[in-house]
Amino acid sequence: MSSMVAIKNIITTNMTTSDYYSFILAILGAGAAGMVGAFALMRRMTLAGDVMSHIALPGLGLALLFSFNPLLGGAATLFLGTLLIWRLQKKTGLATETTIGVVFAASVAIGALVTPAEDLIDALFGGFEKLNLLEFLVGLVAVGLIAFFIWKYKNRLVLGLFSAELATAAGVNLSKMNLHFLLIFSLTIMMGLQFLGTLLVGALIIIPAAAARNLTYDFKKFLWLSAVISVGSVLLGYWVSARFGLDLGPAVVSVAAVLYGLSLIGGKD
Repeated sequence: MSSMVAIKNIITTNMTTSDYYSFILAILGAGAAGMVGAFALMRRMTLAGDVMSHIALPGLGLALLFSFNPLLGGAATLFLGTLLIWRLQKKTGLATETTIGVVFAASVAIGALVTPAEDLIDALFGGFEKLNLLEFLVGLVAVGLIAFFIWKYKNRLVLGLFSAELATAAGVNLSKMNLHFLLIFSLTIMMGLQFLGTLLVGALIIIPAAAARNLTYDFKKFLWLSAVISVGSVLLGYWVSARFGLDLGPAVVSVAAVLYGLSLIGGKD
């Protein structure tokens, strides 16, 4: 109880309206990341979040170079890269992680070339400018889209995972479903870029899901536990960051890693 009071005191002290916007979106985005991460784990995309987040780097670098909103630039290259990954996977028949790896390597190289040296740390670890009202509202719409997709298509996603033939027989277009999931996956990454950066955002998708998987065999519990652990990581990360004067992104991911370690102690139900 005292920990929750401490967190409340920290997040309500000396916070501007813009800070509240960022905090609320960080919490909502964490919940979305937890749910998407659960499906990513089942789809064996455990490294895809870390790799795909780097696809945003060229856009972030160009935006910083030409002085416009870095998140817009990152979003542009991230979604273009996602479409490219889907097309390459469909055309070549290679596994998702293989095609992601090819696009990742090119993105990191281009991003390193175009990102101004003084802004590279922000691009990698987060720390961009605070949100205004319009950006906050756009973020809320993004979270709503992610939550709606998971709620509406969770059964089809699970069916496609366990039996492609059965999913096809049931009328599920697996190619289109894969594209939609990749786009939602990219949107989830986009939500975390501002405060985690390209280097760490993938961790918030995968670590809470891995921790939740250690605690339960039940799918519904797995989905919700993943979201709860992700939100808890952000809340505690905010507290650790404010209490000890640390950067937010590394603090959040470190907390998530500790929670994963604790999950190894608990038994599955």
